Amino acid sequence: MSDPEINEIQWTIHQTHPEIVKEVRAKLSEVVDPEIGMTIIQLGLIRNVEIENGIGHVKMILTTPFCPYGPAMIEMTKAKAVEGLNMPVNIEMGMDMWDFSMMEDPSALDWGMYA
Repeated sequence: MSDPEINEIQWTIHQTHPEIVKEVRAKLSEVVDPEIGMTIIQLGLIRNVEIENGIGHVKMILTTPFCPYGPAMIEMTKAKAVEGLNMPVNIEMGMDMWDFSMMEDPSALDWGMYA
């Protein structure tokens, strides 16, 4: 983590499988929230990634509980996680309420996107 402005979320795989973190983050960064125009990584929607018994477990949240793009984002997240982890993946929806402090790159707030 070279940029002090970036608040990279530490997942379980950072400790257990550090060699695949970069690939998993890259694949998950391909999933964009179409309403906000930022990736699920930038927004901090991926709360944890772990591997147990040869199955990937991804815990994610949405920016709002009734996000109209939620189902499509969940399916795309699962597909990209399978690509990045190279194994079957289960998606677990967290109940945390998303807020701006969860963003990995808070400088997005300086783009005039939010008042």
